[in-house]
Amino acid sequence: MSEDVPKALESAADSDRARGILTPSDRDFLLGRKTDYTEHSKKQKRNRIRRRVRNAMIDFSILFECLESRDRETIFDPDDEDREAYTQGIVDMLAFLHLGSKGYHVPFERMLAEGVGKAEQRMADSEYRMVNVDFSVEPVGRIDVDEVIAKIENDEFEKLTDEELRAFVRLLSMSEEFSPEETRESIKEHVGELVREVNESEAARERAVDELTQ
Repeated sequence: MSEDVPKALESAADSDRARGILTPSDRDFLLGRKTDYTEHSKKQKRNRIRRRVRNAMIDFSILFECLESRDRETIFDPDDEDREAYTQGIVDMLAFLHLGSKGYHVPFERMLAEGVGKAEQRMADSEYRMVNVDFSVEPVGRIDVDEVIAKIENDEFEKLTDEELRAFVRLLSMSEEFSPEETRESIKEHVGELVREVNESEAARERAVDELTQ
């Protein structure tokens, strides 16, 4: 990874940020800021990072059992200017755990359910508090973005599947160019036209289904 880091990593890649699991040197290595490593030193660096992350995982047992609640609450109350980066860090931590535990001898969903259950017992101050934790992943498959955009540009909304719509909206929300505020205002300005087009596309879709079933 080069100096031109993605926007989502700008705060995490800040050179002045204090040490966490990764040292400043670790960050520079992973971000590609420092490249004067031999193959042997690269191997040693990655080995140290892996070892440190593994031990950090085990440290969470101590944090959960021994860290005072006021300390935990302070940790999860970042300054306003850090809140967005902090939230993204939590999201990416969960993504890292989910991705990394694929093929692990204990399924991620079982560990997640056990962890949530322990947290609920701690909050209720009772080992007898039982909760049901539902976790499921339903892949919607891959979509052809160009094909979806072509359908939208040609007002062929009736040809869009529910899976394409959900996936497209999710991809749009992840785009750095997407602005919820601007989109909200634009929709408000054209809400009447939008409702009409939605109704027309729904009617067209129903006609297409009828034609296929007749």
